[in-house]
Amino acid sequence: MIDKAKILLEKDVLSPEVIDAEIADLNQKLSQITDYSSSDYADLSKDLSDKTYLKSLVDKLKSLVARYTDSESITESDGDLFVIAQQEIEEISPEIENLANELEALTAKPLPNDNSKAIFEVRPGVGGVEASLFAESLYRMYSRYLTTNGFTIDQYSLDYDAEGGIKEATFLVDSKGSYGKLRFESGVHRVQRVPTTESAGRIHTSTASVVVLPQINVRDVNIKDEDLRIDVYRSSGPGGQSVNTTDSAVRITHIPSGIVVSCQNGKSQHKNKEMAMNVLVAKLTKIEEEKKSSEEKNLRNASILGGDRSAKIRTYNFPQGRVTDHRISKSWFNIDQIMEGEVSEIIETVNRDLRMELES
Repeated sequence: MIDKAKILLEKDVLSPEVIDAEIADLNQKLSQITDYSSSDYADLSKDLSDKTYLKSLVDKLKSLVARYTDSESITESDGDLFVIAQQEIEEISPEIENLANELEALTAKPLPNDNSKAIFEVRPGVGGVEASLFAESLYRMYSRYLTTNGFTIDQYSLDYDAEGGIKEATFLVDSKGSYGKLRFESGVHRVQRVPTTESAGRIHTSTASVVVLPQINVRDVNIKDEDLRIDVYRSSGPGGQSVNTTDSAVRITHIPSGIVVSCQNGKSQHKNKEMAMNVLVAKLTKIEEEKKSSEEKNLRNASILGGDRSAKIRTYNFPQGRVTDHRISKSWFNIDQIMEGEVSEIIETVNRDLRMELES
């Protein structure tokens, strides 16, 4: 543990000179922006905040490693001082380990599109109404997590099922780097619980799928107008009732691939069309990437990165109060809090462990 921390601190990317130079550069760029509401200002401010936080972690870890080393140099011949030194080592060791893990994750080799914003999609899978209800629970869990942690959500669509739950929810996490943080949430999520409609108390198993895609600039992808069919209709809410008196909702069908995307939460037909195109472009780009990955036979990376959307990545077992991520074989036993949005530890642990596995 202490050796790992020392090796980390020797990384060039964590040297005080490098970090200070990066902070100075960001401050200079920020000083040249006069529009404080611009996306450039927001992105640079976030980068500066991230670098400042990284510097604080490095400084703290250096201090703890120095204390550990000093305590380790005290021998039994020093009497009471030795006992105090051993207590010091026991107290700061867990903190050193946690800091080292966090720094290791922050300095891991970046993956493609890590700095992109994330397009997030939740849909029910197998299980009928219970799957729709579980999809709604997942949507609520992620929404609470994101808003609590300062992320902005731009809702693209939220399609309710008349029998309960949702048919689909799509939204943009409008924060730079959100894709890098959330990319490993893609996959099949399974739930095991007793449905409220189950009179015999039997446990049912249902699934929902989560797809996380990087936002791609629409102008960077060539899509022919003749390949698109665009339909407009009225937005609907829970129970199927109309929530709009105008045909502002938009459905776009990409004829060659058969992909259909719809958006109904924008204030105008133009806005909904823009949102739908964002989702369509992200999906088409993902398909091309998966084709390339398959051609390169890079199956290990594809499975880790959630390329196989049929892969079961996580189980939510309500009778046992347990959430298990199968990719890293780790469980958490606070399912009620997790479903209320306290999912930070899972997301961060999975992100760190899978990135480390990719580097190994």
